[in-house]
Amino acid sequence: MQCNKGFSSNYMLLNPEELTFFDLIKILFHTNIEKRKFVDSTEVEEESLERRWLMFVSIIVQKLLQFFSRPISFVGSMLEMWLNLLSINRGCCRLLLNIFRGKVAIPDKTSAAFVSVTGNYDLRTELDRNIKHGDARYHAALSIMASKASYENHAYLESIVQDHWEMELLGSYDFWNDYQDQATTQAFLLRDKTDDHDTIVVAFRGTEPFDAYAWCSDFDLSWYELPGVGRIHGGFMKALGLQKSHGWPKEIKKDNSRPAPLAYYAIREMLKDILSENDQGKYIVTGHSLGGALAILFPAVLAFHDEELLLDRLQEVYTFGQPRVGDENFVKYMENMLKLNKISYYRFVYGSDIVPRLPYDDKALMFKHFGTCLYFNRDYEGKVVPEEPYKNYLSLRGAIPMIINAFLELIRSFTISYTKGRDYREGWFLTGVRLAGLAFPGVPPHLIQDYVNSTRLGLENVFLN
Repeated sequence: MQCNKGFSSNYMLLNPEELTFFDLIKILFHTNIEKRKFVDSTEVEEESLERRWLMFVSIIVQKLLQFFSRPISFVGSMLEMWLNLLSINRGCCRLLLNIFRGKVAIPDKTSAAFVSVTGNYDLRTELDRNIKHGDARYHAALSIMASKASYENHAYLESIVQDHWEMELLGSYDFWNDYQDQATTQAFLLRDKTDDHDTIVVAFRGTEPFDAYAWCSDFDLSWYELPGVGRIHGGFMKALGLQKSHGWPKEIKKDNSRPAPLAYYAIREMLKDILSENDQGKYIVTGHSLGGALAILFPAVLAFHDEELLLDRLQEVYTFGQPRVGDENFVKYMENMLKLNKISYYRFVYGSDIVPRLPYDDKALMFKHFGTCLYFNRDYEGKVVPEEPYKNYLSLRGAIPMIINAFLELIRSFTISYTKGRDYREGWFLTGVRLAGLAFPGVPPHLIQDYVNSTRLGLENVFLN
């Protein structure tokens, strides 16, 4: 892998492509990791066993994901098609009847009726009718629904944004990842405009369950240290638009050889064009999971490039189930930058969600969270906390409470429509995932359903305070 690292004086890059079996064995027994071909690092100090173990796991997971990327994608496509086949034929019994009649409706992946695997967890499309513009909760409620919609195709977005929300869809895009040689980053922009406000929403898509390359971005423990900024997760930087040949230049030349644009640069220029037409226009950035990491990293790179206009117009950042992005120096840089530019940053965490607790905040990795953390428990009761409980997921103290919580969430899936109303009913697919969550209690809480519920049921007191 060749890349220009001149923009960063300090870095640690994991290159799974260069890994040999001999290197894999040695990583756990030799401290001079920087001499291995699969690691490109400026650090010369000896690595601890704990850190080498984390590198070992990161590389193994990435290699497995890359090797099985096609079968993983195939399984995901089949599951997605099956869910939509059931939906468009109105259930299993009607599907069997249609098969006998020879009138089976076949889903069209490009249609507005086709819903992603993530969307099938929560089929709600309408905004909360009880939260109107002017309510302090409005942007949070709009952001989670935009984050949810970001997993869907263009026709779905057009239908939801324009017909249901009565807003303007400015576009949905696939963006290039220079390090994966694919368009693996997605985002869309909408405009919420009336006579008294004009707000652009930028929503980054999170990690799709069966997208192996997106998971590689999550598990990549590579990092770069930007001068005056701090160490930042390399996988997230690559997904946002870090260039293999030039790093993070402020301006880039048009590259016709690249099949799709880079997310950061393309969105930055779109926002400049739109906001230059209206001096009162503002924008917010949001995302769920990986999308949340990109949402907070976007203004970090804007500040790195001294983009004063866009920083001045950025009103708020909302992230849901967001992983950690950088180290302690990055945290200090971002806290000062957000305060200086009067940008509000709200980080939503629900229950035992595993993703906000990764990468680890420990002496081996030193990744840190920052911003206003809004934590919601199983009853969707929220509170402002400096850090979510059990900040690192593999906690002996937290294991039993998380398993108990997963069991109670499964029970809740059968009762919530009676206690909270029909809008909160959970289908068989989500209930099945909650059942699997008894073995993996941190996975079901990461699903979009609980974050939508948190904004609708738990914000009234906490958020206003």
